[in-house]
Amino acid sequence: MEDDCKPLLNSEQPVESYSHRGSTDSLDFKAKRPFHVEPKNIVEDDPQERVSAEAAILNSRVHYYSRLTGSSDRLLSPPNHVIPRPEEIYIYSPLGTAFKVTGSDQSSKNPSIITIFAIWNTMMGTSILSIPWGIKQAGFTLGILILIFTGLLMLYCCYVVLKSPKAIPYVDTSDWEFPDVCRYYFGKFGQWSSLFFSMVSLIGAMVVYWVLMSNFLFNTGQFIHNYAYNVNMSDSEFGTNGSDRVICPYPNTDPGGNFTISTHYLDNSGNDTSDVGSFEHWWSKTNTIPFYLIILLLPLLCFHSASFFARFTFLGTISVIYLIALVTVKAVHLGFHLEFHWFDTTQFYVPEFRLLFPQLTGVLTLAFFIHNCIITLMKSNKHQENNVRDLSVAYLLVGLTYLYVGVLIFAAFPAPPLFKDCIEPNFLDNFPSSDVMVFVARTFLLFQMITVYPLLGYLVRVQMMGQIFGNHYPSFFHVLALNILIVGAGVLMAKFYPNIGSIIRFSGATCGLALVFVFPALVHMISLRRQGLLRWPSALFHICLILLGIANLLACNESTDAPPDRKRGREGGGPA
Repeated sequence: MEDDCKPLLNSEQPVESYSHRGSTDSLDFKAKRPFHVEPKNIVEDDPQERVSAEAAILNSRVHYYSRLTGSSDRLLSPPNHVIPRPEEIYIYSPLGTAFKVTGSDQSSKNPSIITIFAIWNTMMGTSILSIPWGIKQAGFTLGILILIFTGLLMLYCCYVVLKSPKAIPYVDTSDWEFPDVCRYYFGKFGQWSSLFFSMVSLIGAMVVYWVLMSNFLFNTGQFIHNYAYNVNMSDSEFGTNGSDRVICPYPNTDPGGNFTISTHYLDNSGNDTSDVGSFEHWWSKTNTIPFYLIILLLPLLCFHSASFFARFTFLGTISVIYLIALVTVKAVHLGFHLEFHWFDTTQFYVPEFRLLFPQLTGVLTLAFFIHNCIITLMKSNKHQENNVRDLSVAYLLVGLTYLYVGVLIFAAFPAPPLFKDCIEPNFLDNFPSSDVMVFVARTFLLFQMITVYPLLGYLVRVQMMGQIFGNHYPSFFHVLALNILIVGAGVLMAKFYPNIGSIIRFSGATCGLALVFVFPALVHMISLRRQGLLRWPSALFHICLILLGIANLLACNESTDAPPDRKRGREGGGPA
């Protein structure tokens, strides 16, 4: 009992040990790990090995701590220097022996390289298809600068979200997500508002997926039909000649002008034109395809569990890698077409600085958005002390990928004869449906989105139904009603406004206002204020973040361009 009155950390070495070895056992005072047990005192294969008296006493003391308080109250919990690292935890028997704990959860932890690429793969969504269009809207030089600046800003806000649970004292936040943090600081308002904006991001992504799946399914079916019936055609839009053809689906110019642009029309080699017309009638990008997808996807959304579809997430990585390879090949074949006009618009080129740049910031807000799941992703990192470094490396890789795709597509777009302003919100639309490499890319992306779409629907259902009914699957009819609303939104947008660039920037700016700028900044300032560490430079910087998020949302609404003159071409029953 005399030893039990000693302080927890004692630099003096004990004189005796339970093993009576005339011991030299001691605590590692610098490591501040009272549970540290020297290797010779740990049971391996020899059952006679014992632990030192000091280690046994410290074990009793931590049990005393555990009796003072519940596990959810950190006020009287053992100090950090008393609790050993997971790899240093041992089970002590009453006889004084110690067995090393080889926790099974450690085997499920991922090394840093896996964590980094998991973040990269999660962020690499449909936004990558709109990056060249966003750079065109902002101007080449300004677009690159905005992409770098937005990436750094999103990284900082994501870092604030990641560390926010750890800044809450006296509460066990080990299983908290960011909505739980918002509820702690802002009550029910924080909980429901964070849920609402999370739904905006998820449902916005599902609407974009529906538009893109309609696009990819239309072009894939058209490629197969033309190949099967030996139809030699090129879409009835302006385009370049040659094997690596690039098209301008909605040109803002007079086709009769003296420009070196060729217009290609349908050339039906010996086939009945009525068959082609019938195919066009039943296979329309906006009139029929969005409704065909209901038959396939609505039943999948009603599955009780989405674990089956989670097995196909590897298709996302394959699709992105193939897209990068496709962009590289096209850039090599087409070459670079650049002229720098800083503020003046020319016949074929856009200026380097344009007032439409908020459209790019809206797209990038969603492109770099991972804030609502970063805490969960980082929990699986084996080395928690490297979380900030791994997060920074992941954002660097994402930013470089976006830069690579955006810069190469913009630079390689053939102007002249086409116009840089012809770059579409989905850059794959600038290639004809007869392009084999693009056909493979569309097919990959189509299958990937068919498997990911039910996962997104499952996340919407879990968050919404869990908050409203307290049950992730209250009944089949509840789930069916929710899925009909989600699918209906996708069908309406695919039919009447299939512009993924605008959908992405609106949903990105809306959800980014709350989950990227407002809530992280407010949480950070409140946390620092409660600790007495808030200073005016930090407060000013985070207030500017909030104002920046508001300005981003307002500017996205103000910078809407007029919708293009939709030339239906073959969909509408003939060339424009």
